Amino acid sequence: MKILLKRKETLLRRMKDCSGYLRGSITSVCSTCNRAKCICSKTTTKKAYRLTYKGADQKSRTVYIPRGQVTNVRKKIRDYAQFRKLMNDLLDINVAIFKSQSEK
Repeated sequence: MKILLKRKETLLRRMKDCSGYLRGSITSVCSTCNRAKCICSKTTTKKAYRLTYKGADQKSRTVYIPRGQVTNVRKKIRDYAQFRKLMNDLLDINVAIFKSQSEK
Protein backbone atom coordinates (compact mmCIF):
# COMPACT_ATOMS: atom_id res chain seq x y z
CA MET A 1 0.00 0.00 0.00
CA LYS A 2 2.77 2.44 0.92
CA ILE A 3 4.58 1.63 -2.31
CA LEU A 4 1.47 2.44 -4.34
CA LEU A 5 0.97 5.76 -2.54
CA LYS A 6 4.62 6.65 -3.11
CA ARG A 7 4.32 5.84 -6.84
CA LYS A 8 1.17 7.98 -6.99
CA GLU A 9 2.94 10.99 -5.48
CA THR A 10 5.87 10.51 -7.86
CA LEU A 11 3.51 10.52 -10.86
CA LEU A 12 1.75 13.64 -9.60
CA ARG A 13 5.10 15.43 -9.26
CA ARG A 14 6.06 14.39 -12.80
CA MET A 15 2.73 15.72 -14.12
CA LYS A 16 3.57 19.15 -12.73
CA ASP A 17 6.78 19.18 -14.81
CA CYS A 18 4.81 19.16 -18.08
CA SER A 19 4.02 22.80 -18.72
CA GLY A 20 1.76 23.14 -21.75
CA TYR A 21 -0.34 20.69 -23.70
CA LEU A 22 -1.55 20.51 -27.28
CA ARG A 23 -3.40 17.62 -28.82
CA GLY A 24 -3.16 16.82 -32.51
CA SER A 25 -0.57 16.43 -35.21
CA ILE A 26 1.59 18.77 -37.26
CA THR A 27 1.60 18.57 -41.03
CA SER A 28 3.35 20.66 -43.64
CA VAL A 29 1.24 22.47 -46.19
CA CYS A 30 2.02 21.32 -49.71
CA SER A 31 -0.81 22.97 -51.60
CA THR A 32 -2.33 26.40 -51.55
CA CYS A 33 -5.41 27.16 -49.46
CA ASN A 34 -6.57 30.11 -51.63
CA ARG A 35 -6.78 32.46 -48.64
CA ALA A 36 -5.69 36.03 -49.27
CA LYS A 37 -2.19 36.84 -47.98
CA CYS A 38 -1.55 33.26 -46.79
CA ILE A 39 2.02 31.94 -46.78
CA CYS A 40 1.04 28.90 -48.83
CA SER A 41 -0.11 31.06 -51.76
CA LYS A 42 3.45 32.29 -52.34
CA THR A 43 5.95 30.21 -54.28
CA THR A 44 8.82 29.71 -51.87
CA THR A 45 11.10 27.02 -50.50
CA LYS A 46 9.85 27.69 -46.98
CA LYS A 47 7.20 25.31 -45.67
CA ALA A 48 4.04 26.28 -43.85
CA TYR A 49 2.82 24.07 -41.01
CA ARG A 50 -0.58 23.41 -39.51
CA LEU A 51 -1.90 21.70 -36.41
CA THR A 52 -4.86 19.39 -36.92
CA TYR A 53 -6.88 18.19 -33.93
CA LYS A 54 -10.37 17.08 -32.91
CA GLY A 55 -12.43 19.54 -30.87
CA ALA A 56 -14.81 18.70 -28.04
CA ASP A 57 -17.56 18.13 -30.60
CA GLN A 58 -15.31 15.60 -32.44
CA LYS A 59 -14.97 17.85 -35.48
CA SER A 60 -11.56 18.25 -37.06
CA ARG A 61 -9.99 21.66 -36.56
CA THR A 62 -6.97 23.14 -38.33
CA VAL A 63 -4.73 25.91 -37.01
CA TYR A 64 -1.86 27.33 -39.01
CA ILE A 65 1.40 27.52 -37.07
CA PRO A 66 3.95 30.30 -37.58
CA ARG A 67 7.38 28.89 -38.48
CA GLY A 68 8.89 30.32 -35.31
CA GLN A 69 6.41 28.36 -33.17
CA VAL A 70 6.82 24.89 -34.73
CA THR A 71 9.37 23.64 -32.18
CA ASN A 72 7.27 25.00 -29.31
CA VAL A 73 4.15 23.26 -30.66
CA ARG A 74 6.05 19.98 -31.09
CA LYS A 75 7.19 20.18 -27.46
CA LYS A 76 3.62 20.78 -26.28
CA ILE A 77 2.41 17.78 -28.29
CA ARG A 78 5.14 15.62 -26.70
CA ASP A 79 4.15 16.95 -23.26
CA TYR A 80 0.53 15.99 -23.95
CA ALA A 81 1.56 12.45 -24.94
CA GLN A 82 3.64 12.17 -21.75
CA PHE A 83 0.73 13.57 -19.71
CA ARG A 84 -1.64 10.95 -21.15
CA LYS A 85 0.79 8.17 -20.29
CA LEU A 86 1.21 9.49 -16.75
CA MET A 87 -2.57 9.83 -16.39
CA ASN A 88 -3.11 6.22 -17.47
CA ASP A 89 -0.45 5.06 -14.99
CA LEU A 90 -2.10 7.13 -12.26
CA LEU A 91 -5.49 5.58 -13.00
CA ASP A 92 -3.97 2.09 -12.77
CA ILE A 93 -2.39 2.94 -9.41
CA ASN A 94 -5.67 4.40 -8.11
CA VAL A 95 -7.49 1.17 -9.05
CA ALA A 96 -4.80 -0.88 -7.28
CA ILE A 97 -5.10 1.32 -4.17
CA PHE A 98 -8.89 0.95 -4.24
CA LYS A 99 -8.60 -2.84 -4.53
CA SER A 100 -6.13 -3.07 -1.66
CA GLN A 101 -8.35 -0.89 0.56
CA SER A 102 -11.47 -2.93 -0.20
CA GLU A 103 -9.69 -6.19 0.64
CA LYS A 104 -9.05 -5.03 4.20
